[in-house]
Amino acid sequence: MAATEAGRTAAVIVIGNEILSGRTVDANLPFLARELASLGIALREARIVPDEVAVIAEAVNACRTRYDYVFTTGGIGPTHDDVTAAAVARAFARPLVRHPEAERRLRAWYGEERINEARLKMADMPEGAALIDNPISTAPGFRIENVYVLAGIPGVARAMFEGLRGGLRGGPAITSRTLTVHAPEGEVAEALAALQRAFPDVEIGSYPFFRFERVGTNIVLRGREAARVAAAWAALVERVEALGFDFEAETGGGRG
Repeated sequence: MAATEAGRTAAVIVIGNEILSGRTVDANLPFLARELASLGIALREARIVPDEVAVIAEAVNACRTRYDYVFTTGGIGPTHDDVTAAAVARAFARPLVRHPEAERRLRAWYGEERINEARLKMADMPEGAALIDNPISTAPGFRIENVYVLAGIPGVARAMFEGLRGGLRGGPAITSRTLTVHAPEGEVAEALAALQRAFPDVEIGSYPFFRFERVGTNIVLRGREAARVAAAWAALVERVEALGFDFEAETGGGRG
C-alpha cells in the first residue's frame, strides 16, 4: 500500500553491466534513498540500466521530466564501457566536450608522466556541465539542470553527494517508523487497509518475513508530517493489540 507524497521527488539511475550480471551488489541506491529522505526529498523511482548510450539516454529523459532530481551512478571512468557522459549529452542534445577545469584537475592529480588519453576521457562532459567535486580521486562528476552524474564506486559517490547536498532543496525530513508484528501479512491486511483510508497522507507498507521458523510482518509508516505519522502509529498499535497479535514497537521515530 502507498499514499502519494507531496513535495520534491527524485529518481536514481544505477548504470552498469556488472550490476545487472549480479557480479556487483549496488550500495549506492540504499545510501541515496536514506540521504534524500533526510533532506525531505522522496525517492520515487529507481532504474538499473546497462552500459549502453541509447538506454541510458532514454532513462535520463524519462526521469528528468518527471522528477525534481535525477541521480545517476556509474559509467564515468576511463574505460571504453564508461559511456554515461556521452549518454547524458545525447539526452540533452548537447555536444560532448572536454571540460577545461576537469582536465586541469586530472593533469594535476596524475602528473604529466601518468596522464594519458584514457584518463583525460574522464574530463569529457556535455557542453555546459557544472562540475561535482570528487575529494577522493579527483575525477569529477557533473550536473546538467536537474541531473546529477555521480561515480559508481560507493565511497566516491558518497563523497560527491556530501559536497552537493547543501544545494539540494527539499522539505521536512521524511519520518519513518517500523512495527514488527508476529502474524502473517494476510491476517493484518484488512486492518492496514482501514488504517490507510484513515491516514491517506501517510505511506503504509507491509513486508512479510520468515525467520527462526516464525512468520511475521514488518509494517512501515512514512510521512512528511511527524505528527501525522505519530497519530497513525498510535492507531496501528491499537489495531494490532485489538487483534491479539504480539508485536515489537520502536521506542522512537526515525528518518528515511
